[in-house]
Amino acid sequence: MDFLWMLLIGLLVGAVAKFLMPGNDPGGIIVTMFLGVAGAFVAGMLGRGLGWYGEGEPAGFIASVIGAILLLVVYRLFTGGGRHVHH
Repeated sequence: MDFLWMLLIGLLVGAVAKFLMPGNDPGGIIVTMFLGVAGAFVAGMLGRGLGWYGEGEPAGFIASVIGAILLLVVYRLFTGGGRHVHH
């Protein structure tokens, strides 16, 4: 059940990150979920490194969204994604 909850929250976090940074990114719901889950992981690691979270404590929702946005920026830098094609 925890895994399903993590995927649901990941989907929500990833969707918020993509909403805040619109663009033409490939991938559907799975990529969005991965972005959110990975964003929460990155936020948790950074937060623990900075002393904001204790060991094993999950990152907050806003921090997770910020982590997902950071991953989306890095992803777009490496793939050239997020650019709108104008005809």
